[in-house]
Amino acid sequence: MTNDLFGGDAGAGYQPLAARLRPYTLAEFAGQGHLLGEGKPLRQAIARQQLHSMIFWGPPGVGKTTLARIVAGSANAHFLQLSAVLAGVREIREAISQARQHKASGRDTVLFVDEVHRFNKSQQDAFLPHVEEGTVIFIGATTENPSFELNNALLSRSRVYKLRALEEGDLLGVLQRGLSELLPATAASEDCLRMIARQADGDARRALNLLELAADLAEEGPSGLPREITPATLEEVLQASLRRFDKGGDLFYDQISALHKAVRGSSPDASLYWLCRMLDGGCDALYLARRVVRMASEDIGNADPRALSLCLDAWQVQERLGSPEGELALAQAVVYLACAPKSNAVYSAYNAARADIAANGSEEVPLHLRNAPTALMKAEGHGAQYRYAHDEDGAFAAGENYFPEALRDRRYYHPTERGLEQKIRDKLEHLRQLDQTSPLRRYS
Repeated sequence: MTNDLFGGDAGAGYQPLAARLRPYTLAEFAGQGHLLGEGKPLRQAIARQQLHSMIFWGPPGVGKTTLARIVAGSANAHFLQLSAVLAGVREIREAISQARQHKASGRDTVLFVDEVHRFNKSQQDAFLPHVEEGTVIFIGATTENPSFELNNALLSRSRVYKLRALEEGDLLGVLQRGLSELLPATAASEDCLRMIARQADGDARRALNLLELAADLAEEGPSGLPREITPATLEEVLQASLRRFDKGGDLFYDQISALHKAVRGSSPDASLYWLCRMLDGGCDALYLARRVVRMASEDIGNADPRALSLCLDAWQVQERLGSPEGELALAQAVVYLACAPKSNAVYSAYNAARADIAANGSEEVPLHLRNAPTALMKAEGHGAQYRYAHDEDGAFAAGENYFPEALRDRRYYHPTERGLEQKIRDKLEHLRQLDQTSPLRRYS
C-alpha cells in the first residue's frame, strides 16, 4: 500500500470502519459482477493493465472511488484524486503538473474526478488535451446520467461503466467483514446484519456506517463477553434512516416515472408503493401533489373529469394539513387515478393543436368570427353572418366553421370508448353528422 496511490497513511488516527475496510484488490471488491465477472471487458482490461479513460456511473456507496483506485493499482499507476465540488483551476493545473512529472519518469497517472458532473463545460473541456496526449488516464465518477451531465467531447473519449446498487447478499458479505473487524469486542447475529443490509439500500458505505454506529450504541455485555448488537439497538439506529433518494438526480426521475407509469397502467398497489417510496425518501409532498394533478389531466382526462378535482382537493389538503394527513389524501388520489378509466385523448389533442400552430403560423381569424364593437369594424364585415348557437335548434349551429379557412375540418380530439368519453364520443359523432348534412354548411 503506497501513500501516493491511496491518499494517506492508513494507520494515522481514527478511521471510520468503511475506510478501514476499503478493498484494494478485485478479490475483495463486492458486487458489480456484470462488469467484473470472469471474461467481462473491464475485468480483462484491469488484468491486462490496459488502462483507458472511463466514467463510473452509479448510486452512492457502490465502490466508484475504490474501483478507480484498484484500476490504478493494477497498472502501478500514480493515483490523483480531485473532487469537482472542491477543486478549481489551480487544483487541476497542479494535478496535470504532477502527472507530467510522473510521465517523464515513465509512470502513468490515473486522474480520478469525483462528482465530475459538478464541473461546468469549460472545466470538463480543460481535461481533453491532457487525455488526448496521454498525460493522464481520466476516470470520472458520477451519480447522474452522463448523457445529460457530461460534455459529448469528454464522453466520446471515455467508456461509460454503469455500476449497480449492491444486492443484499453482497452487503451481507461486506457487513460480515466489518463485524470481523469489530470482533471480539462486538457481536451480532446474522438476522441483525440482514436488517442493516436491507436498510442500507444498496450502499456499502452506509451499511458499514450503520454497523459501526450500532456497535457504539450496543450495551456492554457481562464480563468477558462482547457487546451484542440487538434488534432493539438497530431500531434506535435505523429509526431516522431514510431510503436512498436523490433529489433532482436520476433516482428521483426514475421513481416519479415509475409512479406515473403505475398509475397509467391501472395498478393501484404499485402506484401506492412508489408514492410511499418517494415520501419515505424525503420527496416534497407538494411536488408529488403537482405531479398527481398532471397525471389526472394527461392519463385520465375526460374519461373521468372528477379525477382532476379529487387531485386538486388532495393538493389543498396537503397544503393545509401537512404530514401525515395530507399524504393520506395524496394516497387516496393516486389510488383513484390508478383505478379510473384511462384516456390521453385531451393530452394528444393538445399536442396536435400546438404542432399545427407551429407548422402553419398565424392564420387569419375568419370574418364571421371576429369581434365587431365599432361601426367601422361592422362595415368591414367583422361578425357578418355569424350564427348565435343559442338561437339554433339544440343550441348547435349545424354546418358552421370555427377554424381559419386553411385549417377547416381539422380534428385533434378523438375521445376514447372508456368512461365518460364514450358519451362525449357519441355526441360529437352526432354533431358531425348534423354538420355534414346541414344546408347551411359554411364553405370557403
